[in-house]
Amino acid sequence: MSYISNILFAILLIVGVGFFTRNIKRLIRNIKLGRDIDRSDRSSERWKNMISIALGQSKMVSRPVAGILHIIVYVGFIIINIEVLEIIIDGLFGTHRAFSFAGGLYSFLIGSFEILAFLVLVSVIIFWIRRMILKIPRFWNKEMTTWPKNDALNILYFEMVLMSLFLIMNAADFSLQQLGADHYVNAGSFPISSYISNWLPQNEGTLIFIERAAWWVHIIGIFIFLNYLYYSKHLHILLAFPNTYYANLEPQGKFNNLQSVTDEVKMMLDPSADPYAAPAESDIEVTPEKFGASDITDLSWVQLMNAYTCTECGRCTSVCPANQTGKELSPRAIMMKTRDRAEEVGRLIDKDGLENFKEKPDGKSLLDTISNEEIWACTSCNACVTECPVNIDPLSIIVDLRRYLVMEQSSAPQELNMMMTNIENNGAPWQYNQMDRLNWKDE
Repeated sequence: MSYISNILFAILLIVGVGFFTRNIKRLIRNIKLGRDIDRSDRSSERWKNMISIALGQSKMVSRPVAGILHIIVYVGFIIINIEVLEIIIDGLFGTHRAFSFAGGLYSFLIGSFEILAFLVLVSVIIFWIRRMILKIPRFWNKEMTTWPKNDALNILYFEMVLMSLFLIMNAADFSLQQLGADHYVNAGSFPISSYISNWLPQNEGTLIFIERAAWWVHIIGIFIFLNYLYYSKHLHILLAFPNTYYANLEPQGKFNNLQSVTDEVKMMLDPSADPYAAPAESDIEVTPEKFGASDITDLSWVQLMNAYTCTECGRCTSVCPANQTGKELSPRAIMMKTRDRAEEVGRLIDKDGLENFKEKPDGKSLLDTISNEEIWACTSCNACVTECPVNIDPLSIIVDLRRYLVMEQSSAPQELNMMMTNIENNGAPWQYNQMDRLNWKDE
């Protein structure tokens, strides 16, 4: 009978990790739906980016209050999870505080965990106040509908409960150590929970029930949270590192050129080139199926990873000049809609298989949810890219959607069509004949 709890814990561990593994495989599959792109160059710069931005949180502190609070939660999340390793060992083997043999080091670690847990709890409460009482505008944009809004709150509540359970578990454990209860070894330093223990009943049976209940609910909550990540904006915990590593290192404002278009322009500018000559067989390149992008399969895997990494913090939208002037565009919404479309395609593949989807797509695209008004409102200023704390690039998706509309559907705003017609006919954006360009000097 004494092994029943260990067996139940092993089952819980296998189920929790199993579902998490399945979701990660699905995530990788969805990201790989994007076209291939080579981001293996300049590895030293990429490592520097990842260490500075993802690990060092360097871009978070551009807004000091949110940045410092986020660093506390981030550090707490990383370090307190060392305690989870001990909980797993205790759960599998029936031990209690398996690492207590470390003596003074163990006391230091437990004390550090408690202080961090308390600071995380305070930080999360402040985050809740900023979101629900102060109602900071970027958290209340129109794209923050029921699920995105509730998702953010769910995460805050999860963290509040997990940190509270951790401290209550330690408080009950501390009291049981003082009472000399069997199985509760004298180990650890409890700078926070030692005060909480004074509020608990000092009855051994009741304390054991509180400690065990808090222990079980805490670890079950961790497994639930682990599997909640896939469905949540909190997925950036895992993806921030590869996302910053594979970020675009080119100078902002430098657009990538389509090779087929580049080759054609070069030929047009070459006076010795024969536009009617058939290309040499060795020079024939595969013509791209499509210019730009209309759906997620036309985007690169890096762009899809960007969409899944988005934290929905709204910093990009808050600095977007188009959004600030009342335009429809929200860079955050672009990333959210891209991720939602990737998820929609992923569910179809889960149901019918990848080959069936390729043969019989659902007839939908990104352009069904991202409107022309959003696409053309963008000023290409890169403010959203600069502001993003994890180097997400919404502009690259907007540019690819524009390319599809212009080059595949000849669909562009009237003003842009007039400009392109003038360039074609007059060699300049203005509607003046080349012979009349200097008329202004006679006025």
